[in-house]
Amino acid sequence: MNRRHLIKSLIATTIASSIPTSAFAMPPPASAATKKYPWRNWSGNQECFPSLRAAPSNVAELQTLIRGSKGNIRAVGAGHSFSRLVPTDDTLVSIRRIAGLKRADKANRTASIYAGTILNEIGPMLAEQDQALINMPDIDQQTLSGAICTATHGTGQSLGSMSSYIKEIELVTATGDIETCSESTNPDLFRAAQVSLGALGIITSVTLQNTAPFKLKRESNWMSFEEGTAQAHQMAKDNRNFEFFYFPFTGMILTDKLNKTLEAVQEKGELDGNSGIMDLKTARDYLSWSSKLRELILGSYMKTIETTTIIDHSYSIYATERNVRFNEMEYHLPAETAMQALAEIRQAIESQFDEVFFPIECRFIHSEDAWMSPFHGRESVSIAVHRYFEEDYQPFFKVIEPILQKYEGRPHWGKLNTFSAKQISEAYPRFNDFKAIRQHYDPNGKFLNTYLKEIFELS
Repeated sequence: MNRRHLIKSLIATTIASSIPTSAFAMPPPASAATKKYPWRNWSGNQECFPSLRAAPSNVAELQTLIRGSKGNIRAVGAGHSFSRLVPTDDTLVSIRRIAGLKRADKANRTASIYAGTILNEIGPMLAEQDQALINMPDIDQQTLSGAICTATHGTGQSLGSMSSYIKEIELVTATGDIETCSESTNPDLFRAAQVSLGALGIITSVTLQNTAPFKLKRESNWMSFEEGTAQAHQMAKDNRNFEFFYFPFTGMILTDKLNKTLEAVQEKGELDGNSGIMDLKTARDYLSWSSKLRELILGSYMKTIETTTIIDHSYSIYATERNVRFNEMEYHLPAETAMQALAEIRQAIESQFDEVFFPIECRFIHSEDAWMSPFHGRESVSIAVHRYFEEDYQPFFKVIEPILQKYEGRPHWGKLNTFSAKQISEAYPRFNDFKAIRQHYDPNGKFLNTYLKEIFELS
């Protein structure tokens, strides 16, 4: 069983014996008579009715589309972001058909991959080239360009986000021309494009630095909140990949350690790793009348679960399916303040929000140089909170977000947040440089939507 299968097991055994803000508010419905083809993201919290939807099959078609377009253009990958990066009433472009392996350099273990490739397609593709991604996020349904545009990341104290492993980027600018950039060719554009928010152009391919294929051993075990948070930084230091989950109203955390191994693959079996979340919801519903009893029952059972181990190829073990929809807010905090912030978040949840059942996810990320990366210039710990998609997340996020901001957190670009233009300017030392690059390559704002105009303070 993996970490979510453990959740299913503990809940099954246990049961057997919502102030809105403009950034958080659901988009208003539009008339189907005037806009017949709505676009919605994965969780359903973002919606728009573009006047034109296009899916070019190659870069040349994309260039023609951009040159002939009127109004604004936004690109969409898999729709797995919760923030307002995608919605537009003008042209919405899917890059999903511009996908696959462009070329590979086996000697240097680099690969150029078309931007519309879904992350879960990359592992097997690279394995054929005797390569593997250095690190991966724990959701692999995003397109490659969507992941790097928002600084999507996995976990590992010595490992950066996916953007930090980019060697070269190709994108189509507002004129329809192709620009290629790297650390040595147009380095300012490169540092901006590593995390571009889709504001510089539409990325068509990315060259990644990879490594030799490898297997990972996953070890998951339960600890008390106090013990786990006290040891978290040491566990992050001692393991290649480390993260942990705090389960509200249990007093317990689940640690998740990944390390390279030469051992044989262990079969995982065909188990539903998503039902555990719904079982947590059931436990909340059944025990809603007593949060103390809920903690006693769940926490006591968690303490009896032994360490579990899984071994698999890296691309098969990093990510898990997320078939239970949710809305998410995630902030990246300086590593030295994160555990204190988490303790405050726990206190806020367990004193005000006894309806919360999704675990809080904490990951460790190495510093990097991309101008708009939330990990720019500092070692970070990411803290992510979730709310079931059918439930109102606004009151919950409104209480938790100020705690994350108090500890100098920077929000994930693809997750819900209310970070203002002023806050962004203060948090990102190269923000003005990014704005200058954006203005140079897109002076008329072809790739901007309402949200981006707000953060760049453009009318």
